[in-house]
Amino acid sequence: MNSPHTLFEHALADAARLAEESLDALLPKVTGPEAPVLEAMRYAALGGGKRLRAFLVIQSGSLFGVDRRSLGRVAAAVECVHAYSLVHDDLPAMDDDDLRRGKPTVHKAFDEATAILAGDALLTHAFALIGSPEAHGDPFVRCELVTRLAQASGHAGMVGGQMMDMAFEGKAPSLAEITRMQRMKTAALLNFSCEAGAILGKASQPMRNALQAYGQELGLAFQIADDLLDAEGDAGETGKAVGKDAERGKTTVVSVLGAERARMQAKALAEQAVRHLDLFDRKADFLRAAAGFVIERRA
Repeated sequence: MNSPHTLFEHALADAARLAEESLDALLPKVTGPEAPVLEAMRYAALGGGKRLRAFLVIQSGSLFGVDRRSLGRVAAAVECVHAYSLVHDDLPAMDDDDLRRGKPTVHKAFDEATAILAGDALLTHAFALIGSPEAHGDPFVRCELVTRLAQASGHAGMVGGQMMDMAFEGKAPSLAEITRMQRMKTAALLNFSCEAGAILGKASQPMRNALQAYGQELGLAFQIADDLLDAEGDAGETGKAVGKDAERGKTTVVSVLGAERARMQAKALAEQAVRHLDLFDRKADFLRAAAGFVIERRA
């Protein structure tokens, strides 16, 4: 009989397969003068990553019996947004990274201009995916998906969080300011990923609220774990450069609290996230397991 950990690993791998298959089918393949940007889009989005956001979309939607094809499409859209954010974060004007998921970043594999355009195209393609009838037959559901994803990825979410991250370099922001930045930069898209399944399933407000709260705490725990990997991890395991936060003078939860207290904080946030899932009983066990996964991962 498979252990709970093994079952979770299978569910995570299944979500990754569905996301990869959906992305491969939904990302355009054409020839012509525009081909390089399409190649860069596929390079950025395919063939790597944990697909945690896709997993959260699929698992939250499964709570409400949402069609798997619909979940695959929305999961692909979320992964497009995530890929766009990584492409732009890696640019010389942002974090200036050369390695991502164990391979050259997009601006290194292609060039800087192509990377910018590929990121732009991935973001806009995501909205085309969730705005189409194939995502959901109800236009009001599609409109809500578009609105919520825009909020998560725009100035009130990822973009605003990235601006704060750059503004804080070389400064000493408070723990409250760091937490707000992380809610926007990292937790916002994870939060949307959890809420998307509830939107697709037309869930009750209490259930939506529970998944939103779970996503918020999970996102904060994920970012602390990411900061710990940057401080203590190995590039061979993480697939990207480490020690960048200290090098750029970034203040993180780890630099403020120290590694051990930060690790305790991540564990506490993961435990809080799990408590928000009580009303779903055993159906949310894979989401509960994900909370442990995000703080224990080594990549």
